[in-house]
Amino acid sequence: MILFFALAVTITACRKPYDPPAISAPGTYLVVEGVINSGADSTIIKLNHTVKLSASTSINPELDAIVRVEGDDNSSRPLAAAGKGIYVFPGLNLDVNHKYRLKIKTADNKEYASDFVPVINSPAIDSVTYKVKSDGIDINLNTHSPNNLRYYRWEYNETWVHQSDFESNYKSNGDTVLQRDRVNNGIYVCWRNNASSTITLGSSAKLAQDVISDFPITFISRHDDRLRHRYSILVRQYALTKDAYSFWQNLKKNTEQLGSIFDAQPSQINGNIHSLTGANEPVIGYISAGNYATKRIYIDESTLPPWLDPLGDGCVAKPLLYRFFDKDGQGPFNQVDQYINFYKATGELQIPIDAIKPPGSPIIGYTGAPPSCVDCTLTGSNKKPDFWQSN
Repeated sequence: MILFFALAVTITACRKPYDPPAISAPGTYLVVEGVINSGADSTIIKLNHTVKLSASTSINPELDAIVRVEGDDNSSRPLAAAGKGIYVFPGLNLDVNHKYRLKIKTADNKEYASDFVPVINSPAIDSVTYKVKSDGIDINLNTHSPNNLRYYRWEYNETWVHQSDFESNYKSNGDTVLQRDRVNNGIYVCWRNNASSTITLGSSAKLAQDVISDFPITFISRHDDRLRHRYSILVRQYALTKDAYSFWQNLKKNTEQLGSIFDAQPSQINGNIHSLTGANEPVIGYISAGNYATKRIYIDESTLPPWLDPLGDGCVAKPLLYRFFDKDGQGPFNQVDQYINFYKATGELQIPIDAIKPPGSPIIGYTGAPPSCVDCTLTGSNKKPDFWQSN
């Protein structure tokens, strides 16, 4: 036992930190994100640079670049800078009979260009459905193409109603308590949003027909707040070339499927964007051209089994009473002071919910709860989205 302990100490003491060259390399690589939208919707291109793992920031946008969409018909359309490394053109309306590429010139006069790619418009999404399981719901997609496109990528945006545990009828401005305008200044009902963060790919290349059936888009646990009231998901579908599909598949393996020796091993990610000023300079990204298809569905809590209620969060309303009588023991303490002095005395930040008013008596205080239990705007917006449909 003593020998084993001594050996363990020796091994631990001999460990030396190892910083791989890729971590400490002085240069950065350009990262290009986006799709050349061939229709009336906006083309949005994001330009960033990689950062070291030890860096204090995770975002390093490429500012003041000149970005253009060029066609093999010698056409050229400049994108406008929208800040934070984002470049936009409102509607290219491209000719599907030509090929297009992205051309970039950075502020330090480095030039990059993607390969010319064909315009591939996505077929319509046939349906987005959901299936109830014992532990939540699966959201699935169905699509097909008579043109045998075969390769697809999907993204989605989620929106759902988030209600606070308690509806506040009062508010405080620091020295008094006022009636809350719940119509224009309500903090009970909000909408929250989330975007897909994984790479979702599908292919019918091994099938006789180009049909995608019940393809899994995402899963939501039965305890998730998203299923508590009303939920909506908007799915975007992109059709890909085989080369584009291979790029995204390789990127997915390198970023999401590493963790054990049985997972796919890291490999070089070869995109279709190249440096024109440095032949050996890596560039990360793949540019495709085409329209995407969308489909939105809504799911109401009333259509789901009762076991889908989320887990409790421990919110409890309590009286916010500093004391019932003034310091001389005469009469009820002022109800406004009850709330203000409760905070001063306890240091507990509480939002007033309802008045405490015994029968036949004036208001003597308020019930309240922590902001996280009352104010939904801490994690969402109380402005209903323009697209939102009520059930």
